[in-house]
Amino acid sequence: MIYIGLTGWGDHDLLYTDDIRPRDKLAEYSSHFPVVELDASFYAIQPVRNALKWVKDTPDTFRFVVKAYQGMTGHQRKEIPFENKEIMFQAFIDSLTPFQEANKLAMVLFQFPPWFGCNRENVNYLRYCKRMMGEIPVALEFRNQSWFYDKYRESTLTFMKQNGWIHSIADEPQAGEGSIPIVPVATTSDVTLIRMHGRNFHGWTKPKNADTNWRDVRYLYKYNEKELLDWKNRVLEISKETKDIIVLFNNNSGGDAANNAKEFQHMLGIEYEGLAPKQLGLF
Repeated sequence: MIYIGLTGWGDHDLLYTDDIRPRDKLAEYSSHFPVVELDASFYAIQPVRNALKWVKDTPDTFRFVVKAYQGMTGHQRKEIPFENKEIMFQAFIDSLTPFQEANKLAMVLFQFPPWFGCNRENVNYLRYCKRMMGEIPVALEFRNQSWFYDKYRESTLTFMKQNGWIHSIADEPQAGEGSIPIVPVATTSDVTLIRMHGRNFHGWTKPKNADTNWRDVRYLYKYNEKELLDWKNRVLEISKETKDIIVLFNNNSGGDAANNAKEFQHMLGIEYEGLAPKQLGLF
């Protein structure tokens, strides 16, 4: 099965009426898509009460891809607000309980930063992360090109297969060391993740401190029909290797993610069952 969704549910104006309350957006989002990426968990480990609300707001068949906390992936390079890493990991795992109990946790996404290169220390850290997460399904996405250098590519994929990491395949600008190529390979037979970041080369390479709207520029991109058709063919090929595929569109700086996701769904001829009823269709 191919599940198509977006990263986050707050900023996709196409999906909502002007008068919708922020607290009601997830329920309405879940009338359009069967899966979402939860980004709030990257910035702070979320209280259980938040997860309980999100679970309650979505249909039984809905699934969350929960992004790993930044202290776990090395994005937070200052002192983490936990006594040690073990306590940090356990706090994050505890925050997942409502998703697990409702059977709504698709996976946890470990997206590592551009400075997380392919070396022995980092390979050992990946082993540590996998061990700490136990039986929770975890996806791995790199932002450092070295993992897919010719001399390491097969070893990286083999390592992911042997250690049970779900491959998070990225479509992103080809901008040197701080980006990775498209590697359309499944590393588990159960599920594969694809994240569509857009191809805005100049936005991707703009330094974070250059201006205040860095995020507004980084993901400013609209996929054209040919690019989506290319991905349709890739997805159909990958589906021969893995039972489920989750495709998340992250190109929302200009509000294009929802439109592209709808276009892609139409290209694949998918009609989802079990979505929440659309509010606009109730009257």
